[in-house]
Parts: sequence; C-alpha cells; structure tokens
Amino acid sequence: MSRLPQWVGGLGAGLTRIAQRLEDQRRRAEAAEEESDPELRPAGRAAGPRAPHDDAYAGTYTGAQPDGGPSGGTNAPHAPHAPEAADAPDAPEDAHQPPDSVPAPPTYAPAVAPRPDPVAAVPWGVRVAAEASWRLLILAAAIWVLAKVITSVQLAVLAFVAALLITALLQPTVAWLKRRGVPRGLATALTFIAGFVIMGLVGWFVVWQVQDNIDSVSSRIQEGITELKGWLLDSPFHVTEDQINNIAKNLQDAVGANTEAITSAGLEGVTVVLEVLTGILLAMFTTLFLLYDGRRIWNWVLKLVPSAAREGVAGAGPRAWRTLTAYVRGTVIVALIDAIFIGIGLYFLDVPLAVPLAVFIFLFAFVPLVGAVVSGALACVVALVTQGVFAALMVLAVVLAVQQIEGHILQPFILGRAVRVHPLAVILSVAAGGLVAGIGGAVVAVPLVAVTNTVVGYLRSYSREQALRMAPPPHGATALDVAPSPPKGGDPRD
Repeated sequence: MSRLPQWVGGLGAGLTRIAQRLEDQRRRAEAAEEESDPELRPAGRAAGPRAPHDDAYAGTYTGAQPDGGPSGGTNAPHAPHAPEAADAPDAPEDAHQPPDSVPAPPTYAPAVAPRPDPVAAVPWGVRVAAEASWRLLILAAAIWVLAKVITSVQLAVLAFVAALLITALLQPTVAWLKRRGVPRGLATALTFIAGFVIMGLVGWFVVWQVQDNIDSVSSRIQEGITELKGWLLDSPFHVTEDQINNIAKNLQDAVGANTEAITSAGLEGVTVVLEVLTGILLAMFTTLFLLYDGRRIWNWVLKLVPSAAREGVAGAGPRAWRTLTAYVRGTVIVALIDAIFIGIGLYFLDVPLAVPLAVFIFLFAFVPLVGAVVSGALACVVALVTQGVFAALMVLAVVLAVQQIEGHILQPFILGRAVRVHPLAVILSVAAGGLVAGIGGAVVAVPLVAVTNTVVGYLRSYSREQALRMAPPPHGATALDVAPSPPKGGDPRD
C-alpha cells in the first residue's frame, strides 16, 4: 500500500511524457507540410532554411551524433536546419512560447462563422410584437386591478360621478348668479336647493302618475292579452288554444317554483333601497362641495400630480370640464325635447301613462342610442296591449320621427363640436359600462369617453408644442426657410 502513490505518480508522469511526444510529432508534421507546400506557408515567412526559432525544440539538441561527429558538419551550438534533431523524441518546448498558450490553428483550416447575437437573430417583427405584448399585458393588468377597486367601492364611485354630472349641469347657474352680484355661498345654496327640489318633484310626479293609473292600465293590459290571444287563434300561424294554455301554465309553474327566489329578491330589494338612499345623500353632499369649492379642490388635485406633468394636466382640466358641461347641458336639452314631443304624440293617441312614459323617455335619453331604443320599445308595447296594433304602429312612427330629428338636427346643433365621439365608440362604451356597473355605468360611459378624448387630444398637442419649444432654434438655410415672409406686395423692411 505504501508504494501505491509512487506508482500512480509514475503513471501520471508517463502519460505526460507521451502527450508531449505526440504534440512534438504533430508540430514536426505541420512544419514538414509547410516546407513542402509553399501555399500552406504563413504570410511573411520566406522559403529556405528556417530560422532558429522555428525549430527551437530541435535546435537545442544539436550535440554530437551517436558516431561522435558534429551535427551538420559544424560545431555551432544552433544549426540552421537539423533534420536529425527533428527526430529526437524528447525535444523541449519553444523557449519563446508561454507554457499556457494555445497554438494558433493552421492557415488552411476552414473559416468558422461566429455565432450571431441571440437578440439580432430574432426577426424584427417578432421583437416588436413581443415588446408590445408585454406592455399590453401590464396595461391590461392595471385596468383589471382598477376595475376590481371600482367594483369594491362601486356605490361611492357612482355617487361621485353622478355628483360631477349634476355639478356640470348646475354650475353655469352658480356662475350666472355670481356675475349678478350674488355671494358665492348664497348662489351655491340657491342653485343646489332649486336643482334637487326640481329633481325630487319630477320623481314624485312619476310615482304619483304610475300609482294613479296602475288599475286602469292593469285592466287594459288584461283586455289586450285577451285580444292578443284571439288574434293568435285567428292568425295564419295555426296556434291552438291548448298551446296558449300550456304557455300560461308553464309561466304559472315557473312563478310558483321560484317563489323563494322572488322572496329573497324582495328582501334584497330592501338592501338595494338603502344603498340607493345612501348613494343619493352622498351625491348631494358631493355636489354641494363641488359647487361651492370646486376650484380649490381642483388646485389640491394638481398638487398630487408630478411637477413635470403638472402644466399639461392643468391645461387639460378646464378643457375636460367644458366638454363635460357641454355634454350634460346638450343631453338634457335633447332629452327634454324628445320627452315633450313623444309625450304629446302618446297623449293624442290616447295611450295611458303618457306622462310617466315621457319622463322615462327623458331619463333613458342619458344612455345614448340604447336608451332611445328601450324607451321607444316600452311606449310601443304599452300602446299595443292597451290600444291595439294600429296605435302601436302610430307610436312607433312618432318615436322614429322624433329620434331622426334628434340625431340629424338637434345633437349636431346643440352639442356641436364639443363632444365628438364615433357611434361605434358610443355603443362599445355603453356596453362596457353596463357590464361593469349596470345602468349607472351605461349612463357615465359616454361622457367619460368624451372627456378622455378631449384630454388625450390636448395632451398630444401640448407634447408636440413642448418638443418644438425645446428644439434648438433654426439657423442658416433652415432659418431662412422658416422665417416669416412679408405680405405679398408689402415692404420687406416693414
């Protein structure tokens, strides 16, 4: 066991010597090929006797040959060319070559192209798509988180948005009173009280009309259902009385099977009423403070914006408010005109609940496009079940005529260029708002899109102006091109 380390060490030394001999033989073979083929000789190396440093491993072994004669016929310590020394198996390494260096590949070896950078190997379109994709994913995640936060505090958000809309409607009245010399507090109180009293009276009038006419409407609805049943039996659709009775029985069974669900919905209705009252009170207090101290609240919000973006936001805020004010006032005027003319048509056609239906048309007009369709369909259904098919067709004609006048004359004239939103954007925003927050979301979706459109347009123009302002001033030929030219026929010295 004591000789095992020595034996292993001897084996390693032997392997090292064998590797050195193989390396020496490879070098000698390469040198012989270079001497025999001039094309393989490296550049800058002339043919003929090799320099001493070319075969240093052989030149250091140029002593006496086995026969005792000098090597190459001379006794010089380094012969220019000693083929015999090249056969020496234990020739040492080159004295000028570092022991750890790797010899360069031969010149006749094929050129290997380097591997390209992985970033450069990816096509440009894929890189652009990847960059846009992860940014869109982050934006979608931020929108999702924002939607979750808004959903959790939906009551407060809807109350604040409703207060903004009411403030946009009442604020011009406050400004008009202040210009007439009324103090700000008194003008705010008068406008606030008058506005909410009018809205309360309208709601009370609708409820009173519904309760006063509900009995007559119920009897007319029953008569209308009976007439509809007789018309179906005599119609070319071949509907039998058994089929109609089966439909009625199925409806009764569905109502009986869902009694518990209806009861729980009634209990939930109490909670909904409490939430609605809370939202109304919150909207009223928010409206009061926005009317009285809106400018100071806006200045406080500007302090929360970073200083680099504060100037742009300060310019976008008033423009957004003007857009919102124009939208609310224009929508109120258009809705009032629709309600008046359609209500007059319902009154002359002797449709019951004409006034409540006109109020519903006014309220549904705050949901663009969709609200007009729903309110018009409701009026046609009431006319159908109470007055017959002819009255329903006449109501449909009145609704379509008023809506055509509204869409082609009233809205462009009243709203003008303050609110420019494409109909496709209106439909998509109403649908998205309805899915997120129900009827309240559908109401506030379009003004939100209109305000966003105004803000984005202003910020784009503002950033372009800032870029031109920060650019270096033109000089030379460029300055001559952009310099203002005198009016045609005028004196350039002027």
